Amino acid sequence: MAGGAIKVEGGGRSHLYTGHTTFAVVMIAIVAASGGLLFGYDNGITGGVISMRNFAELFFPEELAAHDSSNGYCKFNDQILQLFTSSLFLAGAFAALVGMVTCKKYGRRFTMIMGGLCFIIGTVLVASAFHIAQLVIGRLVLGVGVGFATQATPLYLSEMAPYNLRGALNILFQLAVTIGIFAAQLINYGTQHIYPWGWRLSLALAGVPGLMLFLGALVLPDTPNSLIERGKLEQGEKVLKRIRGVDDVTVELEDIVDAVNVSRTIVNPWATILRRRYRPQLVISILIPTFQQWVGINAIIFYAPQLFQTTGAGADAALLNTVIIGAVNVGCTVVAILVVDRFGRKFLLIEGGIQLVICEFIVGALIASSLGTSGVGAIGPAKANAMIAFICIYIAGFAWSWGPLGWLVPSEIQPLETRA
Repeated sequence: MAGGAIKVEGGGRSHLYTGHTTFAVVMIAIVAASGGLLFGYDNGITGGVISMRNFAELFFPEELAAHDSSNGYCKFNDQILQLFTSSLFLAGAFAALVGMVTCKKYGRRFTMIMGGLCFIIGTVLVASAFHIAQLVIGRLVLGVGVGFATQATPLYLSEMAPYNLRGALNILFQLAVTIGIFAAQLINYGTQHIYPWGWRLSLALAGVPGLMLFLGALVLPDTPNSLIERGKLEQGEKVLKRIRGVDDVTVELEDIVDAVNVSRTIVNPWATILRRRYRPQLVISILIPTFQQWVGINAIIFYAPQLFQTTGAGADAALLNTVIIGAVNVGCTVVAILVVDRFGRKFLLIEGGIQLVICEFIVGALIASSLGTSGVGAIGPAKANAMIAFICIYIAGFAWSWGPLGWLVPSEIQPLETRA
């Protein structure tokens, strides 16, 4: 995360904070949602676009021939196709590191503006591509936009939201991600038969959340934390009064100033976080997001259409099934918002992890029992329906545990001096 105070810990003084939910807070929630939509839409759109025949005919005809073969497994052994799918994440990881610097030096708002702008440019490149080189370059630019947005948007949200809404709004960011995935799956289902430019429409519509983020960040001010951190105390106080809707923000302003001052005492934050006293928080902050990715959710979201085609479903049915799992994803993320405080983070992570492992083992066993290692054979209707059911149960388990908590827990457990 970027330098500076990410969240104001009111501690025992939080009940003294004044203010109410203002129009500015609503706009902040919309901008934060656009950042999540942006990330989710790009995750959800890729697998469906790859499965579209008109896209494959133009860029990956050899892979199309592999899908038309009698082998039940997807033969994605084309390195260019792998580069197409992975390039966004490679660029996103690099951009997130750069975003740490830009958030601290130029502000959260500036980083979000650049993220939205990069996403718009990347969308234009991929949607208008006729050559694979332009397609990959567009994905790289999209990755930069995603990296900036996912670095700055949750930070912006947590610093601008009222103290009593920060936890809920942090999970709402993950809800926006799932809505973006669901929207992408619906759009793929609707554009698959628009020949020969349906895939272009699917990719072009990614510009909508990018434009929302770009324009929203232009309209909204930077956070009080960021402004004060950069020496603009009066401007930071003015913004705080505006977003709280009251003139008396003395207590919260003092807490922000104290938090910024504590942050400034950390000469080398990387050395500080490696100290023994902070090691448990560091390990958890690394492992939870890592396992969030390692549970296999990206493989399911990216390649759900191909996985459902392995069950014998046609292209239409496969994309319809992805819409179903997208709806399950959104619904169960709402469940997480309702139960996370009642059952606790630890319980949900353990229960969700067990659920994910069991479902993945069963789905793998069902495929192996029908196709073996060769991929030759057929999956019967009963096994196919069971696969779809357990994939939905898998998605539900992720949506109410590792999905939202992978964002929430690392931001909660770090003490103020290392949260940056």
